[in-house]
Amino acid sequence: MTLVTVVVPTRDAARTLEACLASVRAQTHPSVELVVVDNGSTDATWHVAHRHADVVVRRGPERSSQRNHGWRIGRGSVVVFVDADMVLDPDLLGEAVAVLSQDPQLGGLILPERARGDGFLAGCRALEKAIYLGQPNAEAARVFPRDILHRLGGFDEHLTAFEDWELTDRLRRSGLRVGRTRAGVWHDEGRIALRRAFAKKRYYGAWLPAYLARSSSVARTRLSRPALLARPLLLARSPHRAAGLVMLKAVEWAGLLLGARDARRAADR
Repeated sequence: MTLVTVVVPTRDAARTLEACLASVRAQTHPSVELVVVDNGSTDATWHVAHRHADVVVRRGPERSSQRNHGWRIGRGSVVVFVDADMVLDPDLLGEAVAVLSQDPQLGGLILPERARGDGFLAGCRALEKAIYLGQPNAEAARVFPRDILHRLGGFDEHLTAFEDWELTDRLRRSGLRVGRTRAGVWHDEGRIALRRAFAKKRYYGAWLPAYLARSSSVARTRLSRPALLARPLLLARSPHRAAGLVMLKAVEWAGLLLGARDARRAADR
């Protein structure tokens, strides 16, 4: 029986972590190792993790190093990376193992991601995620055979944003293909506030120049978000949410660009 290692990086994730880890434990696949890698949480994250996980460790400074540490200390031949605010469909891991076993040319799998949350902007995010489903320039792989991670070296620890895209880009450049499952994950957005969305993207924007340097042509295609126009009927059916999504993406883009500017200025000093 294939052992699957699920790696969950955390930091002050107590609000969502219980549901996340419970969904891992509820998988129909019978052989699962759950590894939580915490980056100095000050809330109840550490205690929630110990109620569910096989291994709970401290590691920083950011999620790329957390993820790398998690898969390296795990034992599974298949590794799945899950964020602390995600809930897995119950048959997801079993399907992932089956898909990988059927095609040796697959180096990774995309997990379809849907969103839910509270309030108008969470509904706009749910619309965005629905549009992105099946769009190769908008999704990144989350499931990898362990030997592929060894071959590629895992996540680039110089990136704290865009690291999942960068690893997927690197995987494709190596000549391997990326598949996908039908079962997926639900992303708990909670209640989105524009100010927090801007601040988060400004923080991530510090790594935008580095990502562009590593995967220039693919990165520009991803970041221009042509996938947003891939399903015009979905936008037409919810015009108010489509307008809200435009506003949300404008705020997030402003944050990314400002963060990138800050990073360039810091590098020039």
